Amino acid sequence: MPIVMGIMILTPVTRRLRPDLGLVAALASAAAFGTSGPFSKALLVTGWTPAAVVLLRVAGAALVLAGPAVVAMRGRWRLLRPNLPTVGTFGLAAVVLPQVAFVNAVSYLPVGVALLLEYLGIVLVALWTWLRTGIAPSRTTWLGMVLAVGGLCCVLDLAGRSAPAPIGVLWGLLAAVGLASYFVTAANDDSGGLPPVALVTFGLGSGAAMLAGLGLTGLVPVVISTAPVTIGATPLPAWLAVAELAVVAAALAYVLGTVAARRLGAGLASFVGLTEVLFAVLFAWLLLGELPAPVQLAGGVLIVAGVVAVERGQHERHPTSPTS
Repeated sequence: MPIVMGIMILTPVTRRLRPDLGLVAALASAAAFGTSGPFSKALLVTGWTPAAVVLLRVAGAALVLAGPAVVAMRGRWRLLRPNLPTVGTFGLAAVVLPQVAFVNAVSYLPVGVALLLEYLGIVLVALWTWLRTGIAPSRTTWLGMVLAVGGLCCVLDLAGRSAPAPIGVLWGLLAAVGLASYFVTAANDDSGGLPPVALVTFGLGSGAAMLAGLGLTGLVPVVISTAPVTIGATPLPAWLAVAELAVVAAALAYVLGTVAARRLGAGLASFVGLTEVLFAVLFAWLLLGELPAPVQLAGGVLIVAGVVAVERGQHERHPTSPTS
């Protein structure tokens, strides 16, 4: 799912290295995150529940990143205990909410449409910043909001034949709320020196623990199927799809996003991260045969343009805002 811009915010710009390598890392990170929708949907159609998909994805990613996290925490383990509330909040707001909502959305909507709805979370961040600071958005931000809302109307295609399922739209909008909470939580610099990779790893682990607890109590259905999944008309074992989600679409995407942020800076890296939408639509077309209707593709262009404008406007008015 689309969380590349948030992870870039977690990593300060410590040095300016070769920007071409940073650009490659940013594009590779966006492409890795863009695979999450198709592989998640491939599992859903075989009987997996959204909570089960997210649980194994985040738990697997936490295990993959555990080694780097332990190395980063050498001599800093004393920082973990006072930061447990931060880790728990990150796990709930930045992991469980956006990912569960997005996976539920793709169970009803084409992957591209679900992702476009989720990216409206950046507009919600701009509104939250306005409410929190009392400083009205800039003209550029207002323009971005108008473009994004216009794009949303096109994506919903209310008067056409490609109107998406209302329940899927609700999940997509909830994913937008989750993405906004991710940005706000990630930008809150209260980690007291906790290394970014440690915050991400422990946050993923806490999110997995929360989902496992909800599953054990029966509040959230966690159903796993051993039936093979179909990717690009090719049947594959289910464990391979889970491994892709955990290793490529989560752990590798996080690491590449961090490298990109360090080499490009958070602003440029997050801008390049918008290509995740394009990668997600491309992968959904190649692997699932899904392609949004023309009016929805046009709406997607407007939403992406709106997100760019909102992010730029936020940077102009609030240089340290979550979207800068």
